[in-house]
Amino acid sequence: MLKSQDKQKIVKEFGQSQKDTGSTTVQVALLTEKITKLTDHLKENKKDQSSKRGLIIAVGKRRGLLNYLKKKDKTQYGDTIKKLGLRK
Repeated sequence: MLKSQDKQKIVKEFGQSQKDTGSTTVQVALLTEKITKLTDHLKENKKDQSSKRGLIIAVGKRRGLLNYLKKKDKTQYGDTIKKLGLRK
């Protein structure tokens, strides 16, 4: 679970305003942070199947949002990928 301070920091960095939580780039950034935390949790707790399922769902949502962003605005897609360090 992300703390509200972490969410505000991500929204400030990726959003267009302080309350811009619905834009695609902000949603991708929040999901990326959630995926990172779940991955760290699963490294310690290998048999936690419910967290593993949550991780798979989050990765699928992020993939869908990135596909949408790629169709909508390729420059913003490229910038988001670079900022988050998702691909090489």
